[in-house]
Amino acid sequence: MNGREIVLAVSGGIAAYKAAALASQLVQAGARLTVVLTEAAEHFVGGATFAALSGRPVARQLFDEQHFPLGAHIQLAERAELLVVAPTTADVLAKTAHGHADDLLTTLYLCFGGPVLMAPAMNVRMWEHPAVRRNVSALRGDGVEFVDPEEGWLSCRQAGAGRMAPPERIFQAIAARLSISQE
Repeated sequence: MNGREIVLAVSGGIAAYKAAALASQLVQAGARLTVVLTEAAEHFVGGATFAALSGRPVARQLFDEQHFPLGAHIQLAERAELLVVAPTTADVLAKTAHGHADDLLTTLYLCFGGPVLMAPAMNVRMWEHPAVRRNVSALRGDGVEFVDPEEGWLSCRQAGAGRMAPPERIFQAIAARLSISQE
């Protein structure tokens, strides 16, 4: 992954803390990482963590003239080779499946022309809900790749599918995707 440009978008779920471990793995493997944090994500993990791990400013807003004079969504979309959304909440699945663009992450998604990898994380009932299943199906049809959630103990004190895949499994999917795109 040496020198590969990756954007890691972190959305607002309890699994956001796992994104820090993923960011660390990516940087240690030589990736040039930029982290996008949604407003909701910052309720779970702070930007200082990702800035320290990536060595780059964290992107939070569409309009950040100091770091992205042309617009963060434009500049990040142009330089990134891969967009990873981990965790991907039900809200982000719905917005991206339906083309909504009301924050940096969703606007970046629409602007980005490269491969997208999503790692969903949510309550088991949410993950199994027909609307979420439709959104996942629509995104797969659009070419989005998924690292599906696992079964296990969830933060809602229930067990079932919806637990974000471990950072190591997401890292392996990223490595596989980047080796494909190098050919």
